[in-house]
Amino acid sequence: MKIRWGVLSTARIAKNCTIPGMLKAPSCELYAIAGRNEEKVEAYKKEFGFEKGYVGYEKLLEDPLVNAVYIPLPNHLHYEWVIKALKAGKHVLCEKPLALTEDEAREMFRTAKENNVILMEAYAYLHSEYIASLVKDLRSGIIGDIRYIESAFVTQGYREDVRLYKEMGGGAAYDLGCYCTTMFLTLIDSAPKDVKAIAEFSDRGVDFQTAAIIRFENGVRASFDVGMILGDDSNARFDRLYINGTRGYIKSDVEYNQEGTLKYTICSDGRIIERSVDTTHNYALEAENLSRSILGEETPHITEEFSLKNANLLDRILKEIGYR
Repeated sequence: MKIRWGVLSTARIAKNCTIPGMLKAPSCELYAIAGRNEEKVEAYKKEFGFEKGYVGYEKLLEDPLVNAVYIPLPNHLHYEWVIKALKAGKHVLCEKPLALTEDEAREMFRTAKENNVILMEAYAYLHSEYIASLVKDLRSGIIGDIRYIESAFVTQGYREDVRLYKEMGGGAAYDLGCYCTTMFLTLIDSAPKDVKAIAEFSDRGVDFQTAAIIRFENGVRASFDVGMILGDDSNARFDRLYINGTRGYIKSDVEYNQEGTLKYTICSDGRIIERSVDTTHNYALEAENLSRSILGEETPHITEEFSLKNANLLDRILKEIGYR
């Protein structure tokens, strides 16, 4: 049995990442695409083989054959359309960050429960075998107890993009910082205690560079640097992950959401180990996980508890930098 998916928007991430992933997921059927531009809807329908194409998001939600909906809309529209989809009885996969505040996220999950459907936040990279390998190595004690984690995710500023507008939930903390915070929450088995952050803002009111320091209840410290500062005319980006432990460290320059053979370096008691991990399409793993969860064969990898913990941490960071 396959889950019939509807895609609510002709967004770039849907075209380049999630829809190709769904095509590779055995339990997914690409059934319907909806957008506000008829020409785009028809182009997606033709390119990816959707059975139905709708001009207008409501029409897709009214289709009784749609089992689940993927929502890649701009951040400020997540709350409205996730709630509408859940109330229409659709299971939902919503792009990160799920909500602009923890309160919004809680209301979304409450609505999912009330309508007996599943809501999952889309962090495709967390489904990767690469992340599973990192977690396994850390849990094995190969570098001892974690003392400090550092992460960076820096991209270009873009010429014109929803990420550049505050009213649309733009900015580096929302778009990039959420990757770092979810990485920390995945690797550190403790709750954030203290948060300090600073940012540089654009003339449009969004943070285009943010740095944060987080101290967890178990004493582990973590810091990140995110930004949209590498120009506006290229695909330049910079990714880094460094994990310091009592017996050594793990260092990785793997970009988020990559597939193929990914590598990271382990230093354990002075011994260097080069780890190679064969990974599949993260977005296929993500779509398959939620589809199989809907079928009752798995549980969502990104849980409500995890999403709410991350939303709370993002709230604290945004409050620190004065974004609100």
